[in-house]
Amino acid sequence: MIGGSFIKSIISASVAKETTEATRARGYSIFYMMVNVGAFTGKTIIDPLRNVIGEQAYIYINYFSGAMTVIALLAVILLYKSTHTAGEGKSLREIGQGFMRIMTNWRLLILILIVTGFWMVQQQLYATMPKYVIRLAGETAKPGWIANVNPFVVVCCVSFITRLMAKRSAITSMNVGMFLIPVSALLMACGNNITLMMVAGIVVQALAECFISPRYLEYFSLQAPKGEEGMYLGFSHLHSFLSSIFGFGLAGILLTKYCPDPALFETRAAWEAASANAHYIWYYFAAIGLIAAIALLLFAKITESIDKKKKSSR
Repeated sequence: MIGGSFIKSIISASVAKETTEATRARGYSIFYMMVNVGAFTGKTIIDPLRNVIGEQAYIYINYFSGAMTVIALLAVILLYKSTHTAGEGKSLREIGQGFMRIMTNWRLLILILIVTGFWMVQQQLYATMPKYVIRLAGETAKPGWIANVNPFVVVCCVSFITRLMAKRSAITSMNVGMFLIPVSALLMACGNNITLMMVAGIVVQALAECFISPRYLEYFSLQAPKGEEGMYLGFSHLHSFLSSIFGFGLAGILLTKYCPDPALFETRAAWEAASANAHYIWYYFAAIGLIAAIALLLFAKITESIDKKKKSSR
């Protein structure tokens, strides 16, 4: 967690420093593509490794992760040089003042809360989907491979989508993604072929990420005063904390209610009766996604109106 806090804020800020306003969205699309290359590689390796080694694979995958992290660190030390050093050497007082500026920026705080709704749905790739698939499709189901559809689609599409939306504002691009996310949840709720509909929903979910994530980081970077990009962009990831807390908590409640553990029932028939409405889980997340999408639409309209009034009063 501590390592991730350094990495997310520093890399996000480095992209902001190494790009111009015109190239920033593309820079973040490359960054986000690389993140998902890692996600795809990790998921691809673990399943074959588990088949060869057995349950001990969960130990060895940590050795693999540690080795890759060391290699990445050495690559940064040896290959990455930056002449953009603005903002280095701030005092604790200056850092505190910068943090207070973020905490009192109502626009950014509201945007974080809205985007948390999107990420609550996206978190179900790990919170709800694995148990949902195994319980309904059987123990032979491979939720890890299903989840791998997400980073694969992002790697393939994020650069193209960012270029496609290059002439549109960051908020407009995010709005497109926000209205895709409830569609993804509804697809997951449809049909008798659990695996097929999961894949279909995850493809749409990944496309939504392509519209949202690079432009979200771009939007935050443009709000940051020069030299404070790291602080602002680190704060932008607060949605990860909020969506994990609320998303995983809600997933546990909904799984218990609609798709409980079969081991808790004496007969298969009793479990089937208890999980007859398992697909209702996705209706809850579709509703959350739709509310977040409408909220972002209102946010865009209101902030645009405020900005126009400010300009006209000058």
